[in-house]
Amino acid sequence: MPKTKVIPYLEALFSVLVWGGTFIATKIALREVSPATIVWIRFGMGTVILGIVVFARKQFALPEKSEWLYFAMLGFLGVTFHQILQATGLQTAKATTTAWIVATTPVFIAILGWIALKERLNGIQILGIVLAAFGVLLIVSKGNFAALFTGEEGTIGDLLVLISSVNWAVYTILSRRELARHPAARMMFFVMLLGWILVNIWIFGFGPGVSELANLTSSGWTAIIILGIFGSGLAYIAFYDALQEIPASQLGAFFNVEPLVTTVLASFMINEAITAITLIGGAIIILGIWLVNRKG
Repeated sequence: MPKTKVIPYLEALFSVLVWGGTFIATKIALREVSPATIVWIRFGMGTVILGIVVFARKQFALPEKSEWLYFAMLGFLGVTFHQILQATGLQTAKATTTAWIVATTPVFIAILGWIALKERLNGIQILGIVLAAFGVLLIVSKGNFAALFTGEEGTIGDLLVLISSVNWAVYTILSRRELARHPAARMMFFVMLLGWILVNIWIFGFGPGVSELANLTSSGWTAIIILGIFGSGLAYIAFYDALQEIPASQLGAFFNVEPLVTTVLASFMINEAITAITLIGGAIIILGIWLVNRKG
């Protein structure tokens, strides 16, 4: 591997390792505060870090008037709505299950590309979609599919996380236009800023305001700082830097690492058991995603 390619690959690996740990950090923070407070602090920090980087790289420029509404829509989808769904979902969903459901996002991107962009799906890709769906059902049901219909297995949180994956696929497709017009860090700064402003409306209009900050212990603050500085700041910067050097098809393979990281960390940090069903279902999901992303 050429030296010039080493750093982008390390940046991509860093991003997925951090994002794999964010589900754990969110679960820890949820012990002390609500999803609204977590998202508000997390993306406030992320916005500041992205802003500093944009200014340091001399990439700052205001969007055109016609772009503000589009950025606001991306901010709502990619930050406000997406994080409401995931953080609320993690109140009842396991971190491990969440990570594996989120890993199926490329499947939804392929399906939406077929529906909205008229992109073709071949037989192999359709098989991949079916396999990924089967893997998710296997993990959520713990191998007992009938229990999903009786309510014995699966939670409302699992459903919210699944919706968040579809939502992120929509956000990804819609953000392609702006990524072609702006440096990634600049685009993410404005998207995150506008999304965070909408979070302010949520937390101060309908949520707890700042009243929950007193509930945070050193453990809770550590979890949220990790989410803000690493999960919403440095990981985004590293990922989009890597995207400029590595083909998206290769970069997508790194996302298979994310749920594995979550599975291992969750077993050590929050006592979520690693089961055979989880490993089998995860392997089926990874195979399905690989088939979906396979060309030809």
